[in-house]
Amino acid sequence: MPSPTARLLNGVPMPLLVIGPDHFIAEANLAAQELFPKADGLIGRHHGLLIRAPDLLAAVDRALHRAEASLVRLVTPSASHDRVHEVTVTPTDGGALLAFADLTEAEEMDRMRRDFVANVSHELRTPLTAISGFVETLRGAAKDDSAARERFLGIMAAEAERMNRLVRDLLHLSRVESEERNRPENRVDLAAIARSVVDSLQPLARAGDVRLCLTGAGADMALRADPDQMVQVLSNLTENAIKYGSPAGATVTVDLAREIGPRGPVLRLSVTDQGAGIDARHIPRLTERFYRVDSHRSREKGGTGLGLAIVKHIVQRHRGRLSIESEIGKGSVFSVLIPMF
Repeated sequence: MPSPTARLLNGVPMPLLVIGPDHFIAEANLAAQELFPKADGLIGRHHGLLIRAPDLLAAVDRALHRAEASLVRLVTPSASHDRVHEVTVTPTDGGALLAFADLTEAEEMDRMRRDFVANVSHELRTPLTAISGFVETLRGAAKDDSAARERFLGIMAAEAERMNRLVRDLLHLSRVESEERNRPENRVDLAAIARSVVDSLQPLARAGDVRLCLTGAGADMALRADPDQMVQVLSNLTENAIKYGSPAGATVTVDLAREIGPRGPVLRLSVTDQGAGIDARHIPRLTERFYRVDSHRSREKGGTGLGLAIVKHIVQRHRGRLSIESEIGKGSVFSVLIPMF
C-alpha cells in the first residue's frame, strides 16, 4: 500500500522526484514515472542513472551537500521534438525534491510567434524593396523614358497587389482563429456553394488549359456551416489544384459525397488533381503558415503561403478534418470531412 507521502505526491500533476541523502530516489509520483517511462522502476535507483544532464546533477549535489535551491533548464531530445522542462531543485531534510515544469508547449508557441513575425516581415519587405527601387529609378534615370515608366508601373502594381493579398489573408486567418471555438449554427447547402465556386473558377481553369469538373453535387447537401468560409475552403483548394497541381491538359475534380463516420454522417469534399504529386516529407507541414513546397513557383503564381493554414482553421471551426494524400507522379487529393449533424 502506498505511503502517505506517495499518495500526496501522486495527487500532484507535475512530475516530482524525492532524492534521499544517499543519492537514491526515495519517492516518484505517477507523473514522474510517465516522464521517465524507459526506467525500470524509479524508486531505489541512484539518481545519476536516471539524470544525465550535468547542470541538473550539479544542482542536486548542491541541494544534498549545501542545502542550496536551484532552478535548472532541462532539454530532453526525442524523435519528434525536444522536450523542455524547468526543474526546481529544493533541499529537504537531508535530501532534495525535484519538480519538473513542462515548458515545451509554451516555448513552441513562442517559436511560432517569432517565426510568424519574421515570415510576415520577409514577405512584406520583398515587394516594398522592389517598389522603392522602381520609384527611385522613375525619379532618376527613367524619368523621361515612357516605355520604362509603363513597364515599371506595371511591376509596381503587381507588387502592391501581392502585399494586398498577403494582408487580406492575414486578416482572414486572424478572423478564423478568433471564431474557431464557435461552431456555425446556420445550415447551408454545400452542393449549391460547390456549383457556384466551380463556375466562378472555370475561367482560371481554361486559362491554364485545365479541365475542371464537379461530381456528386446534384442533390442538396445541407449541414451546419458558415457559407463564406465554405466558399473560401473550396476556392483555396480548387485554385491550388489548378495553379500548382495540374499541368496543361489535366483534369481537376471536385467531388461531394456522404459517408458514415464514427459519430454519424459526414460530408466528404475532395479536390483531386493530376499533377506531379507532393513528397511525403512535406505533407505534415503543408498547413503551417508560410510553408511552401516550391517557394519561387508559389510567389510567381501569387500565393501567400497562408491558404492551407486558413483552410485548416476553418475546418477545425466546423469540427471537421483535413486529409491530404499524394503520390509522386500520380497527383494529390485534398479532402475535407465535415459532420452533417
